[in-house]
Amino acid sequence: MPQISEFFGISIYMYYEDHNPPHFHAIYGDHKALIDIINGSVFKGYLPTKQIKLVLAWCEIHRDELMKNWEISKESGKLMIIEPLR
Repeated sequence: MPQISEFFGISIYMYYEDHNPPHFHAIYGDHKALIDIINGSVFKGYLPTKQIKLVLAWCEIHRDELMKNWEISKESGKLMIIEPLR
């Protein structure tokens, strides 16, 4: 599972050939969540409130890049690194 970004202790990953809906995995410590790219929402798992707000803001900013990576992941191509929040 390639890491595509990391910020404020949150790691963002995307699996190759993963199931729909288009999503990414956010990990913070022992917490994990799956984030729907299109809706910008958590559909499985949990992150603390502060971290989920950061992840959802990042998702909003980088939605187009995330969707490009989603399409690349379907072909098992090399995923782009996406700029972190600063």
